Parts: sequence; C-alpha cells; structure tokens
Amino acid sequence: MDGNIVVTYKILCESDLNEEISISDLLENEKIAKLIKSEFAKGYRNITLTTNMDAVLKIKTIKELHTLEVSKNDFADLLVLAEEDANNKKLLKKGCERVELVNIETL
Repeated sequence: MDGNIVVTYKILCESDLNEEISISDLLENEKIAKLIKSEFAKGYRNITLTTNMDAVLKIKTIKELHTLEVSKNDFADLLVLAEEDANNKKLLKKGCERVELVNIETL
C-alpha cells in the first residue's frame, strides 16, 4: 500500500481528571444552589431550581495533542509507534506513561 497515515495521540497521566456530573446532582448541592440563586435571583425569596432533562457536565483535564506520520503498512503497529514517538520526544514521565490514540487519518 502506498501512502501515509497521520496519527494524533495524547499522553495520559494517573492524576488526570475525567468526571461526569449530572445537572440534577449539581443542583442538589446546597453550595451550588445557593450560589446560583444569589447570582441570578438576587433579592427574590422562595426560589427553586429545577431541570427538565438530565444533562451531564464533564470535567476533564485538557491534554495537548501530538501527531505522528507513518506508512500505511504500519497500521497494525500504530499504538507502539505512537508510544515510541512519545518516548523519543521525552513526553513520557513518571505518572504519565500511557498513550491514547485520538485520531487516525489517511493521506
């Protein structure tokens, strides 16, 4: 096969944050509810906060994306090649030793 593949990856760390909180759980928190009421309903009494759908709020660590270009023949080894690239660029450190493939694009 002729051509190349551009692989986009990110480095994962043990201390990364990746949480999901439903809006209803968020509104049940007294501190959050009080803050919303004081900010958006200042001076009003007997206010309640409700939601009509259970949307999810995601809290996660922002990660830098890195790219690597390889031959299409190396498709089976993309993860290994991404790990080697990260190691060569000295991106892998203690506590940040995993690679996640984010996107694979053919050229």
